[in-house]
Amino acid sequence: MSAAPKAYVEHVAIWVKDIHWHIKFFHDVCGMTMREVQGTVEEPIQYWTLGGMQFMAKPDYAGPEGRLGHLGVMCEDLEAALAAARAFGVTEMPQGRNWLRLPDGLAVEFIQASAGAVAQALAVNPRA
Repeated sequence: MSAAPKAYVEHVAIWVKDIHWHIKFFHDVCGMTMREVQGTVEEPIQYWTLGGMQFMAKPDYAGPEGRLGHLGVMCEDLEAALAAARAFGVTEMPQGRNWLRLPDGLAVEFIQASAGAVAQALAVNPRA
């Protein structure tokens, strides 16, 4: 059995009705500041934090808050991870070949990490 490709969850994408509330909550409670924004800070469409959250504005959503959009997985070797995933009956999504829909419906975005980044992230033991 060959070694599995190394990866980690880099962000969790959540659909939210009130994106400003979520931005303020995670900033004020967890100290998570902006990493990136799609749109403007005043009118964000999507908002990423340092700390792994991605909020996607969906003001007209009628269901419960906080539904999962997708997992963003940072890969040491994107091609190896995609090859390993194909054996599991996943489906490529319209967003691109690195977006896979798992049989239970979970969407996963696989992202190529820069050299050494995955090993560095996995070396951190936040509970030590």
